[in-house]
Amino acid sequence: MSRRDVNELREKLLDRGVALLMEQGYHGTGLQELVQSVGVPKGSFYNYFESKEAFSAEVVKHYIEPFIQQLDAHLRREGVTADVALKGYFEEMIEETERRDFKGGCLLGNLIGEIGDTSELCQTSLRQAVHRYRDKLREGIARAQREGRFRTDMEAKDMADFLVNVWQGALLRMKIERSVRPLTQFCDMLLNGYFKA
Repeated sequence: MSRRDVNELREKLLDRGVALLMEQGYHGTGLQELVQSVGVPKGSFYNYFESKEAFSAEVVKHYIEPFIQQLDAHLRREGVTADVALKGYFEEMIEETERRDFKGGCLLGNLIGEIGDTSELCQTSLRQAVHRYRDKLREGIARAQREGRFRTDMEAKDMADFLVNVWQGALLRMKIERSVRPLTQFCDMLLNGYFKA
């Protein structure tokens, strides 16, 4: 098998892992189901990942990357202030959540609740993913502060931490309410309110 084939199969396993962990959680996802859905023998799974725990830690890294790229693309838009870029990013996320019929939420939040305090390897991977995401938000917030759009009496890092915390809570609430209201309230109260200069 060529290096390219190996990488493609690994990507397929990670992609499918994101879907299964979102739908069924860590404990509800079996390796047999995973490998069958991708079409590889169970034994070959261990050529790519040491264990289910190691696989899940890699899935977390794989999962967060597109969100960071999506957020970065919004922040790089020409002629758009950082506060508008951040709002545009979260509005896009809200639209996607509605399209998915309020299912899933955030894999990070789901796994933090399920195994965040039982698997040291996954806990480390989750923490690193949350910090990467927070740091990209901090970049946008700091720019919005420099542009005079966001308040400057708080550190951008603290504001980004708060943003992540409230967003995660809003995603959980969205699941039980089956409504984007907690998410739109998040945007209105923080990005259009509390954070404003």
